[in-house]
Amino acid sequence: MNTTVQTTCYHCGEDCDKTLHYHNKSFCCEGCKTVYDILHSEGLDSYYTIEKTPGTRVNTHQRYAYLEHEEIQQQLLEFNSDDVQKVTLFVPHIHCSSCIWLLEQLHRLHEGITHAETNFVKKEVSITYCPKSITLRQVVELMATIGYAPEINLASGKKEKKQYKRLYYQLGIAGFCFGNIMLLSLPEYLGMEAASDPIFTRFFSYLNLLLALPVLLYSSSHYFASAVKSFRHKHISIDVPIVLGITALFAESAYQIISQTGPGYMDSLAGLVFFLLIGKWYQQKTYQALSFERDYKSYFPMAVTHLNQEGEEELPLEHLQVGYRILIRHGDLIPADSTLVKGEGNIDYSFVTGESTPVIKKTGDYLYSGGKQVGGPIEVVVEKPVEQSYLTRLWNNTTPITSPTDTLVSKVSKYFTLVILAVAALTALYWWWADPSMIVKTVTAVLIVACPCALALAAPFTFGTVIRVFGNNGLYLKNSHVVEKMAATQAVVFDKTGTITTASPSKVDYVGIDLSEQEWKMLKTTVRNATHPLSRAIYKYMQHDSDACILNFEEVVSRGIRAELETGVVQLGSQQYITGKSSTGNATRVFLSIDGEVKGFFELMHEYRKGWEEAFNALHHFELHLLSGDNDKDRKRLQPYFHERLHFDQTPENKLEYIAAMQHQGKQVMMVGDGLNDAGALQQSNVGIALADDVYRFSPACDGILDAKRFEFLPVFMQFSKKGMQVVRISFMLSFVYNIIGLSFAISGHLTPLVAAILMPVSSITVVAFVSFAVRYLARKNRL
Repeated sequence: MNTTVQTTCYHCGEDCDKTLHYHNKSFCCEGCKTVYDILHSEGLDSYYTIEKTPGTRVNTHQRYAYLEHEEIQQQLLEFNSDDVQKVTLFVPHIHCSSCIWLLEQLHRLHEGITHAETNFVKKEVSITYCPKSITLRQVVELMATIGYAPEINLASGKKEKKQYKRLYYQLGIAGFCFGNIMLLSLPEYLGMEAASDPIFTRFFSYLNLLLALPVLLYSSSHYFASAVKSFRHKHISIDVPIVLGITALFAESAYQIISQTGPGYMDSLAGLVFFLLIGKWYQQKTYQALSFERDYKSYFPMAVTHLNQEGEEELPLEHLQVGYRILIRHGDLIPADSTLVKGEGNIDYSFVTGESTPVIKKTGDYLYSGGKQVGGPIEVVVEKPVEQSYLTRLWNNTTPITSPTDTLVSKVSKYFTLVILAVAALTALYWWWADPSMIVKTVTAVLIVACPCALALAAPFTFGTVIRVFGNNGLYLKNSHVVEKMAATQAVVFDKTGTITTASPSKVDYVGIDLSEQEWKMLKTTVRNATHPLSRAIYKYMQHDSDACILNFEEVVSRGIRAELETGVVQLGSQQYITGKSSTGNATRVFLSIDGEVKGFFELMHEYRKGWEEAFNALHHFELHLLSGDNDKDRKRLQPYFHERLHFDQTPENKLEYIAAMQHQGKQVMMVGDGLNDAGALQQSNVGIALADDVYRFSPACDGILDAKRFEFLPVFMQFSKKGMQVVRISFMLSFVYNIIGLSFAISGHLTPLVAAILMPVSSITVVAFVSFAVRYLARKNRL
């Protein structure tokens, strides 16, 4: 018998026995030992001084042969030449400063890599290398070897261009022009224009006109484009009055400068656009690292193993055709509806249906796409194209049911524009009767001063601050419209498994004959060698040492495991495998037999998330519903919170149809789910919130991503969204006050450049300051 002492791995920190030694250090597996050896040989031992046990457990069985396929390389590479190639890869294992340090030292691990830069927020690594010295496949394999295997899927090759770069350019140009125009307009502010040289006054005025052109033509181009689109769709958005104001400002200012009748209002024009762009940047900053738009390409691999007469070949997924025979290994996702032709399938459909128990499949059975094989390799024949599979239909059946025209800002802006046009018409009528020469001046002044700068800034800065507060507390929203839709929610629909409960079994109980210390050690040694999730859960449950020596080990796919040890034989698995009887009951049970004697079973349950009862009690004023793909074993426990609105054994289509029916009744519905099986319901709902244990790695298409650790704060988020709407309404009233004051000057014909230069920036700054302080005060009050 081998006696070992329980310790932790020097590299990754996980529990291990002292079976692997190197340089007087212990390692849990050959992979972690290999990483340490590479770092030590390259003089990078300081990696372990940055943080204790900073590494990740290494999987030495990564398959990256498909990266040699030229078509796949073209999809992934950002730059490609004979001497230089550049690629950006998503690495979910990045979690601390030591990860960043190691990844940026890749050039020391291989001379072919010239540069590596890590983006911690996005968990991405940009690598530049020489293809003559190292290939893309070798780069990825090197990263996998040191414990940072990148996640590569079909969507990785369809990266969108940086959507924020243009906004930064627009904001920078507007800020530069705004500052310089104010500097050149200083004499007008101080009333010195009469004493200055007319030549210099004219020269500075033309400089202001020149500086205003890029603001008008480039920085504000988005607002003009949005206004045109709103007219095409026959509605008035907030951008329409903004464009009217910008146009009036520029036209009047250009006329005054060219005709030498005044200095114009170019400073107000540049300032307005600058503040508007700051509001847009403020909204986008929080969630730019997250992905809310997901389709099936985000989950499928880039290539599959095609079995033909010549053997195996790595085939790009887009070339997969009906009738092809493909190999599905342990942990692989089934990419298309197929028929099982070889091997025993143990298909985990939790990714699609929410049902946590794997389904046993035999030769000839039909397999739906999205299932994951848990066990040995199987061979399948493709029955449907990827685009027509069950998985892709989850998205094809969904359509957005709301648009920006439904927002409060859009409704207010429509009436605001109509009122301003009416005021301008009445002003023209009055001055036509009083003094026709004042008509052009006063009407233009009305359009200038009534530009809804404060109105347009109120919502972006309020919602931007709310989004930032949410983001700091684990809720990441797609855009500002989601805050408003959250505030209007009437009914909240929940998924169960992975949402109310944890995604994987976290509670394990043993029921049966008491085991001796020796038997516990035998059992722990057995499950330590198994890869099935249930075996891993049982392994973590046991606090005993593992000191037995395995002579023979066998894992029976879809049934259980059998281990021959020096001290006896251990069998662990399904009731059918251990006792020969069919399974009974709703709970997940793993039966145990030692030396042919059935000892009992382990009952594994999904634990409810922390604070779930308090959360549901706080949501009592909402209409709560439960839609679960699981069975109804927890009905009695959940009924006090959902009453009769409990629905189990629901398919993804059932969930989508249920929410659509509620919306037809006029209800504003929010859906909270976690998996791909909820994707259709999340898109159909007015607000779709995806719960995720890793917010940067997984989320179906949604309006928001909620960190699973913050589930209990959901009622606080809902209440805070209502408070945010109250701040918007108050800021609207403040904006209207400024507009009334400004209009009184404009209608009376007393709008001078000095008045405009003071009133317009002050109104904008006041509104921005008010909403920022108000939202932050409410956040502190709600302990966010």
